[in-house]
Amino acid sequence: MNIRSLLLGTAAALAGVSGAQAADAVVAAEPESLQYVRICDAYGAGYFFIPGTETCLKIGGRVRTEGEWHDAYNARSNVGTLWHTRAELNLDTATDTEYGPLKTNLVLRWDWQDGGATSTKLLWGNISLAGFTVGKLDSQYNLYVGYAGNVINDDVIYDGPKELNQFTYKYDAGNGFTAVVSLEDSNSAGDTSSYGGAWRTGKADHYAPDVVAGAGYTAGAWALKVIGGYDSVVEEGAIKARIDADLGVFKAFLMGGWNTDGDKLNKYAGSYLNGNSAACPTNGADCGWGDWAFWTGASYQLTPKLQANTQVAYTDSKIFAATANVAWRPVKELLIEPEVSYTNWDAANTDQWAGVLRFERKF
Repeated sequence: MNIRSLLLGTAAALAGVSGAQAADAVVAAEPESLQYVRICDAYGAGYFFIPGTETCLKIGGRVRTEGEWHDAYNARSNVGTLWHTRAELNLDTATDTEYGPLKTNLVLRWDWQDGGATSTKLLWGNISLAGFTVGKLDSQYNLYVGYAGNVINDDVIYDGPKELNQFTYKYDAGNGFTAVVSLEDSNSAGDTSSYGGAWRTGKADHYAPDVVAGAGYTAGAWALKVIGGYDSVVEEGAIKARIDADLGVFKAFLMGGWNTDGDKLNKYAGSYLNGNSAACPTNGADCGWGDWAFWTGASYQLTPKLQANTQVAYTDSKIFAATANVAWRPVKELLIEPEVSYTNWDAANTDQWAGVLRFERKF
């Protein structure tokens, strides 16, 4: 064999081996790039993009535990002391659209009382777009004006309904003027949400919603809001007006309400008791406003971590409620709040002292 033949044979063998190895080779896939969570600051602090979407998500909530001594809402209550623990989970989403942000708001709540099982509730669940909101949240009669004072027992004098379904439109002119109109669930089949109820009024087939409307203006440290609600079952309603002053370390408010018929309870000038207390054993209206009610309160920032709060309320039916507390925040997002309340029901010549010690962590 000559050298030429040897070289050609070796080259052919090497080519065959190379071809076989090429056919059998395993090519590793390129690793996917790691997708980091992106911050979404267009809708405020805490939002981030859900990976792979253009929807922003915010997760929050709170854990609260508190000891209660007596009941500021009811002098006939046999509660001596009670320990109450609550947890809430908040989920908010927002997506940009040609009509503005499409948002959802979900609040889940778990409560545990001494001697009782844990209860679970969908507190809020709603969708909003272009000023419209539909779903469950607190009545605009309360939500729009800002509830009552900065104390725990702020609504011993009833200030309006809370959780219900609604269809709401809110207008914001961008110059301090706002307005709201809301069609709200009348709960006509119930016997407590509307003070009358189907079993009293015979309106089990009632279909008309309740109506809430209001307007307000904010300029600098001052704000004025007026809101009215019409209970379509009872066919009565109420109007509230509120003035707020924010002077930095000192904040104060004054709110007054007028009932269209002081001899009746309705959803917007009602009572949490409605015939279930020594204050109103025979006439539920004795636990309501009568013709009018007012609330006033103030907050003073004693130190960067300590705030003092107080509130006083009174009604035409001669119910008096006063509350004071101090809110201490030793570290960010942790609240320790002792509070004392006094309530007097003139109609039954009875009164009640009550207290709360609250611990709350928000996140």
